[in-house]
Amino acid sequence: MRDGSASWLEKVWRRTSLVQRLTCVALAPTAISAVLLVTLLTRHQMDTLHEMGRSTADAIAQQAATVSGDALRSEQRRELGRIAQSIVQLPQVSRVRISDRDGEILADRVNGAVEDDDNLTVSRDVLDPVSRRVVGSVTVDVSVEDAMAAQRASMHNAFIWLALSLFIAIMIGWSAARWMSAPLRNLAIAVRQLGLGDRTVVVPVTDDTEIGDLQRGFNGAASKLLHAQIGMEREIATATDELARKNAALEAASVAKARFLAAASHDLRQPLYALTLFSSGLAVDEFDPVRLNRIAHIQECVESLDHLFSELLDLSRLDTGGMKPAPRDIAMDDVFEEVSVNFRMVAEQHDLRLVVRTTGVWVRTDRTMLARILNNLVSNALRYTRCGGVLVGARRCGDGNVRIDVWDTGLGIAREHVPHIFDEFYRVESGPEAGRPEGTRRGLGLGLSTVQRLAVLLGTKATVTSKPGKGSVFSIVLPEVQPNPVPEALPAPTPDAGIPRDVAGMRVLVIDDEPSILAGISYLLGSWGCEVMTAEDAQQAMEAVHLWMQPPDLVISDLRLREGTGLDVLALLDRYYRRRPGDPPPFARVLITGETRSDYLSSVDTATTQVLYKPVSPERLHDVMVSAWSVHHAPV
Repeated sequence: MRDGSASWLEKVWRRTSLVQRLTCVALAPTAISAVLLVTLLTRHQMDTLHEMGRSTADAIAQQAATVSGDALRSEQRRELGRIAQSIVQLPQVSRVRISDRDGEILADRVNGAVEDDDNLTVSRDVLDPVSRRVVGSVTVDVSVEDAMAAQRASMHNAFIWLALSLFIAIMIGWSAARWMSAPLRNLAIAVRQLGLGDRTVVVPVTDDTEIGDLQRGFNGAASKLLHAQIGMEREIATATDELARKNAALEAASVAKARFLAAASHDLRQPLYALTLFSSGLAVDEFDPVRLNRIAHIQECVESLDHLFSELLDLSRLDTGGMKPAPRDIAMDDVFEEVSVNFRMVAEQHDLRLVVRTTGVWVRTDRTMLARILNNLVSNALRYTRCGGVLVGARRCGDGNVRIDVWDTGLGIAREHVPHIFDEFYRVESGPEAGRPEGTRRGLGLGLSTVQRLAVLLGTKATVTSKPGKGSVFSIVLPEVQPNPVPEALPAPTPDAGIPRDVAGMRVLVIDDEPSILAGISYLLGSWGCEVMTAEDAQQAMEAVHLWMQPPDLVISDLRLREGTGLDVLALLDRYYRRRPGDPPPFARVLITGETRSDYLSSVDTATTQVLYKPVSPERLHDVMVSAWSVHHAPV
């Protein structure tokens, strides 16, 4: 109870203002002294009144006993009644009773009809004047009502004066408290203004006491704070300008990097594409083992260059916004099956296990981007695992999401490398024991950076947990959806059974502004049995198709030409063969480009035109040619 009371008083004290506290401090002693003084004086007055009433009653009783001795001895009732009547008429006497020695009341007189409860009763023995023996007693009741009324009036006046004095004390204390707290109140207002940003706030110095020292100290601190704030604002302005310049430089560097990558993905890939075509053509009709071995080495180097440029191409497409996610409901088992098919043979070749656990969950995401993320993660896991294997699985998180994990039993990633593992061009160089030897195929450190940027496009983030010597786990989280077995898109049309699965005999028109690429692809397609025509621009393309009585079976065109684009040439050929809006295209078409900018690729009709990015391997080109032929001749 004591703690609770103290806590309550403390709360009340905290809620009072400084003026109220000072007033309370000034008023409390005065109020206590006044109350004690009034209480003591009232108590003393009451005691005095009671004493005076008792003395009066004793005197009257003694007088009554003296004058009634003879009448009581002779039992003269009439005389006793007269004595009692005369005594009861005295002031403050309310009743007189005279009794004999046996207690019999011989005379009883009352002053008034109503007896007063506030009486003092005094009894005295009556002595025989001659024998001095007790012959009876006299009882006198003295009323103190008047004394009590006077006492109440006195107390009433005392309380009035007490209240008046307390009110005057409160007014004086309140005024003194306001006068004493005014400097502190001004200081509080000044501090509040200073906090709101008023840098010119100054409080007047009112006296030379401690409050004056506090006021002078505040003015000095405010002045120093003003100078410090001005200096800080100057430094912030300078730092802001410097940061703006650095941001502009970073943006310029980012734009320059994007332009460089775009140029690299187009200009540098042109000769690489030609090299790919010529290296593949060298192996045609070649049976010398020595030359075939040299050709194999050349193709291995070309494949390594293709891998490096593919990483640059992905980065360029991400920088230029060439990749846009198209989310839809997909079954994770379908994507896992694709990953298993892609890497099962690679794992077996290096005595590793690739375990892809089936799951019944569905997620909403872009299937192509998710497959690319998992392919990159599994490829890295297999590359840096020397024994054991890789596990791919999915697990519900319980919050409506699904976590997809790629586990490996590799050497793991050191703690200092983990924060930078998703940075561009960052590679962990830990010696030959860090992973399998890959020959000439060494990445640029863009695989995991591409994974992270694709994950951001999908609205998630790739994370890694690794223990050196035990392995790593890479994870992404995707939203779960209900299973949707109904496909969202119609399946690709099934080609006629009579359509050939090979490209031999196809009439192919190749359009490119690089003579070396034209020579290489013409040689390669000719070795496959195709009838090939080449052109560097629209005019040469029109001259080439005039030599054929029927439209070409397939047109392979570069997107960027010296004059116009490949799309312009395709539109010109459509008009030449009198294609009307809504009609199927007169020939199959494939665009091969090194461009990654979205403004170049946004106008491509992917429903009728397949797009390949340079350099294109002969196997990929062959498959796309067959696919384009099949789709073009599929029944409608």
